[in-house]
Order: sequence, then structure tokens, then C-alpha cells
Amino acid sequence: MATFTYTAKTQTGQTVTGVLTAESRHAALRTLDDRSLFPIEVNEGGKADRLTVTGARRKIKLKALTTFYSQLSDLLRAGVPVLRSIDVLARSASNPLLAEILKEIYADVSGGQTLADSMAKHSNIFNELTIAMIRAGEQGGFLEDVLARIAVFTERQDELRNKLIGSMIYPIVLMIAGIVVVTLLMLTVVPKIRGFLERADKPWVTDALFWTSDFLQTQGHYVLGVIAIIAIIAVPLLKSEQGKLKMDIFKLKAPIIGPVVTMVAVCRFCRILGTMLHNGVPILQSLKISKDSAGNRVLAAEIDKAADNVQRGEPLAAPLGQCGLFPPDIVDMIAVAEESNNLEKVLVQIADSNEARTARQIDLAVRLLEPLMLLVMAVVVLIIAVALLVPILRMSAAHG
Repeated sequence: MATFTYTAKTQTGQTVTGVLTAESRHAALRTLDDRSLFPIEVNEGGKADRLTVTGARRKIKLKALTTFYSQLSDLLRAGVPVLRSIDVLARSASNPLLAEILKEIYADVSGGQTLADSMAKHSNIFNELTIAMIRAGEQGGFLEDVLARIAVFTERQDELRNKLIGSMIYPIVLMIAGIVVVTLLMLTVVPKIRGFLERADKPWVTDALFWTSDFLQTQGHYVLGVIAIIAIIAVPLLKSEQGKLKMDIFKLKAPIIGPVVTMVAVCRFCRILGTMLHNGVPILQSLKISKDSAGNRVLAAEIDKAADNVQRGEPLAAPLGQCGLFPPDIVDMIAVAEESNNLEKVLVQIADSNEARTARQIDLAVRLLEPLMLLVMAVVVLIIAVALLVPILRMSAAHG
């Protein structure tokens, strides 16, 4: 079933708009005809999928999404059915866009779709990880627990983003101001000073400064053009399936952020797998479902290979250790847990302990960003100062 937004005329000539679900556009037109409505425009996708003036799809703040996940989890835990819970949240939502999306999700779910499939239609709001975790929760029978975990994830993501933005405002302002000042110096001041320093005894750093100034004056606009072309080409490539795979590989292998990203993905996988096993889902089915909850295509592919090995009767720890993405201590804990038939508890313990450690590492990295940016700007200013002052001092010493 698909969602369609329509604009139609009633028999009295009144213009009405709305959303309906149907198997195809032709079926949607038949539905309007049954309602005695004369369609003017019928487009696939709900009102929430409409673009803004700039062409970008509308977004919802993470804080509002956190509240939605938490409230839906509480309603389901209290025994309220999914459809009624979504209807209640749609009527009480303070965010108009979220309310419209929930109405469309309600229509899709009431038409027989799963919650995960109906949310997947709104990829501008619900990311792949959220949809994968909700699908796992629906199939494993622990949807309320998954929603509570997603609420925690989203809240931490919002806190980290706010902390990152707050800590980066000052150094970014300094960086922009520094780039503007340095560019003006290179284009206006350095060419004028160069005439006085041509005959001076110059170090290599001064020659490099003069070369940079000449390059910016003669080739700077070409550089800006090349950057713009690369950005125009790179954006659609990164959004493609192959581009997303390359980006996932880069995230795992990046020098500084790679280990952090890997640990976050491993913890997500361990928590979902442990929760599904605790709820009685067979391990093969749990592996097939929980691999997508890692949020990384490379790791999901390795977990899929491990599932094939488990199907042949091999232990889970061995293929996970061979892929090189799981830390050795986690692989050892999984191996011991398999031998003691305590895998579901150990997996959740792994997620709890490593998530706390990773959160501390992220907080420390965020705190270090501001002094690091200031240090970079100080080094740039120092290099320019040395490049201009050393020849002047040498000239003064020679004349003295």
C-alpha cells in the first residue's frame, strides 16, 4: 500500500485536500470516485513529503522525536494498541509536521502495513537505523523496549549535537575571521610588502608565502570553481547505495573516529541481538534482523556471513573475530557466553559497559575541539608572522 496526497472538488464545487492509502495511483483515483470527489491532482507521498521552498525535505528536531519515541514506548508498555497509540500521539503532537506524519503512518498501519514499513516512507524524518530497530522490535515482540532505546539514542545524539555546536561556535567564528583576514593579507598586503623584500635575505617560508599569494591572485577563482564542481558531483554520489557503502567503509577505517564509530555500531548490534535472544527469538532469525541495527553496511555484511557459519553449526564468536571489526575482548566474552549458554545477558552487558566508555570518549573529544582549533589558527598566524618579520629583521641587521 502506498500513500497519496490529493486535491479534489466536491459535487458542490468545494476544493478539498487529503491523504489516502491505495495499492496504486489508479486505485487511489477509484477511491476518490467512490467518495464522489473529482480529482484535480493526485501525487504519491503524503503531505509531510512535500519539499520546502529551497527544495529540501522538511525535518523535525531531535528533541520532538525523542519525546515521540518515549511516549509511544510508554503507551505500548501500558497495553495500549499500536494504532490507538499513534492516533493519540497524532492528536496531541505539538509539532504540525510530526502530527501530519503520524496521521499518514496511522493510515498505512490501519491498511495492513507494519510500523517499520510505514515509517520507512518518511526517510527525511526516520533514519535507517531507527527503522531497522523498530522492524526488529516488531518481529521479536519487544517493540516498546526498542522504542525506549531509540529515545535514549536520539536524546544522546541531540545532546552531543548541541554540545558540539556550542563548543564549535567560538572556534568556527575565529576560523572564518582568520580565513578572511589571511585572504585579505595575501591579496592586498603581501603583494605590496613583497616589493620591499625582494632583495632581502628570505627564508623558505617567505618564498612559500609569496607563492601562495601569487597562486590566490591568479588561480583562486579556478580553485573555487573546482571545489563547487566536486561538491555538485560528490553529493549525489554519496547518496547512492555505492556511495553509502564507501562512506561506511571510511567511517570504520578513519584514523580517529573509526574506533569510536565501530564501537557504537558493535554496541547497537549486541544490544538488539541480546534483547531478541532474551525474548525467545531463534539465533539465526535474530542475527538476520539485528545486523541492520548496527547502522553500518560493512558490519552488517560481516554479521550476515557469521549467520551463515552459525547455520552450519559453528560458534558465533569465531567468524565475528575473523572479520577484524569486533574487538578481541568482546569476541572472548561472546565465546565464553556461548559456552556457558548465557549469550543474551552477556551481549546486553557488553553494550552497557562499552556504550558508557564510548560516551566518555566522545565527550572528551568534543572538549578538545575548541583548543585544537585555536591551536591551528595560532600556528597559521605564527607562520605568516615569521615569513614577514624574519626578512625585515635581517634587513635591519644588515643596515645596522
